[in-house]
Amino acid sequence: MDPHDSAVPPVEVEAPAATPEAPRLFLPANALVSETLGRATILLVDSVDINRQLIKGILKAGPYRLLDARNPGDAFHILQREPVDLIIADMMMPAQGHPMYGGFEFCRQVKADRRTRLIPILILTSVQGIDNEVAGLESGADEFLIKPLQPAVVRTRIRTMLRNKRTIDSLEEAETILFALAQTVEQRDKETGNHCQRLAALSVALGTAMGLPEEDLVALYRGGFLHDIGKIAIPDSILFKRGVLTEAEWTIMRSHTWKGEEICRRMRSLSPVLPIIRNHHEKWDGTGYPDGLGGEQIPLLARILQLADIYDALTSRRSYKSAFAPDEAMKILGKESEMGWRDPELVSVFVEMVREPNFVARSAALFAPETDSSEEGLELQSMRDSLARMSREVLK
Repeated sequence: MDPHDSAVPPVEVEAPAATPEAPRLFLPANALVSETLGRATILLVDSVDINRQLIKGILKAGPYRLLDARNPGDAFHILQREPVDLIIADMMMPAQGHPMYGGFEFCRQVKADRRTRLIPILILTSVQGIDNEVAGLESGADEFLIKPLQPAVVRTRIRTMLRNKRTIDSLEEAETILFALAQTVEQRDKETGNHCQRLAALSVALGTAMGLPEEDLVALYRGGFLHDIGKIAIPDSILFKRGVLTEAEWTIMRSHTWKGEEICRRMRSLSPVLPIIRNHHEKWDGTGYPDGLGGEQIPLLARILQLADIYDALTSRRSYKSAFAPDEAMKILGKESEMGWRDPELVSVFVEMVREPNFVARSAALFAPETDSSEEGLELQSMRDSLARMSREVLK
């Protein structure tokens, strides 16, 4: 939030000065590291030793690190300890009460766990029939091969699956880089603390209260971190200037909205976030920037994040002000609504939400490292995956 974007008058500010047994490895001496795939790690899951040996023989000349497990329990122990790029599993693994469908149940469990759901799974079976193949794909398997196996087909299918996995990993790395850039913006100002995390939590809590679909909640979450990413291009002399900006400086400052949109536009997965990044400084009466949108022309998600942004800024301590109490922050938002700056209906909903007991605690709990992921939608899992990844790579 910019100090000049609220009814609070601008003030001169100072520039912010128990371990399971290790898995068996099969590392062929003549393995060559592929320039495109590197040494991918493949987990073989089959209760029959000869079946695992057969796959190892087919892949012995490839650039692979092979791990093997005799049952799903051993496989999950390995997955907890080892980064795996591909799983090859037999459909006929033993499982509780359903020996024929052990492989399918294993697939479902892998895909239900947010830590492993992006690992591709190749199911092998000697059972012919479309019904089995459909059941395997529905359980979460990515590919399905019928025995007897043709070595050339197996190797080609595995290379294709690993290329797709590498593409997914590259997209995740690109997303992590963007979030890292967003964090550098926040960390340039030591006073903002964990503003992005709080903003993401507040926005998603309000979106949840409004009954928005999960894809909108994901966009709000990501927007909480990325909304000001364009400020990476704003000079510190302007971003942290003491006192009122000149008109020329304001022009540069306002450019962070469309510059942020340009930074994130190339990532298709972030397209729902672009209106938040570009339009979170618009005003209900059309006097905001960069497009001068008014009323419901302003994207709903941008209006939601804007209220959360202003509330967090008002209730946080800065060098130029003390933190307002929540009730006082609500009064300021109400005044801005009366002035025509904010969506009055949305302000009313937000005020009611904030006044509910434990509102902030519940919003923060949306990102707790829980739980029974099988009850969550995949997009909400993706949101939590992103937070966990950023916590590891960026916020540590």
